[in-house]
Amino acid sequence: MSPFFVIFNELHSLSTTMRNHFPFFLVLMLSVSAVSAQDESVANLFKVNYETPLTIELKKQSGEPDLSDAPVAAKKKRVNPKIFWGTKTKKGFTKKGFGKKTVTELFFYLKKKDFEGPDEYIQDFYYFDFKKKKIVKSKKIKDPSKVGVLHGRYIKKVGEQILEEGYFYKGKKHGRWMRYNTNDILQDKTTFWKGWPQESQLAFYDYQREKLREVIPIIYGERQGTYYAFHNNGILAATGSFKFDRRVGVWREYYDNRRIKREIVYPENPFVADQQGYITREYSREGKLIYDRNKFFNAGD
Repeated sequence: MSPFFVIFNELHSLSTTMRNHFPFFLVLMLSVSAVSAQDESVANLFKVNYETPLTIELKKQSGEPDLSDAPVAAKKKRVNPKIFWGTKTKKGFTKKGFGKKTVTELFFYLKKKDFEGPDEYIQDFYYFDFKKKKIVKSKKIKDPSKVGVLHGRYIKKVGEQILEEGYFYKGKKHGRWMRYNTNDILQDKTTFWKGWPQESQLAFYDYQREKLREVIPIIYGERQGTYYAFHNNGILAATGSFKFDRRVGVWREYYDNRRIKREIVYPENPFVADQQGYITREYSREGKLIYDRNKFFNAGD
């Protein structure tokens, strides 16, 4: 018998068996389909969709509204407008004049418990005098309980026109300060760092910029104003004045025990040809005079 007829007979007998047991095969196929569907659903259960964030959905309680499609508003942290550089302040104001020419100053000042007086070497210091009801620029404070050291935003305006605005840091100008005229035209813009003009060159002993080492005053690109140098313990080491990028007047150096070390004199006129300074007096660490230029030259005569 040829192979063709053998295969034909096998298929015929198999089809006869399937016809006789058709109900069994039908149930078997449905079961396999169900298992496959179940396996697919389980696979989908553990399948991660990386295009959406992983979340856990809680079953809703009966009567709970469906908010799944409602937009979620992000909570914004409320900023206290009276806190500046981590210190809570009080708000104050002054008014002077009448009608449209009324000049108003809006400012913030430190509470009594946070009072901090002027730095020994800072040039300008501002506070609000409760008795006089005005802002005072002075390093002299007789009674700290009767003043409010300015700290925070400051605005000066006539009517609604801003004349000056900036920030104070514990009585010292800090950050960018702007001045305008009554036509809203910018007149001046200056930047400060805790009372020092931002153009000034400040050097520190530490990376936290807390232990000041040297202040070179610079205005419009030239050394102009009072120079300061400090010892590592914060005691003044040297001070003097610059005019038009030249040293002028008397410069003094100090030991770290606050005693004067020497005095050096420069011409008062910054435009003279010879700008060389000379030592007039020099003292020991104990305060004893060890050199006096006047006595030295007089003895030579």
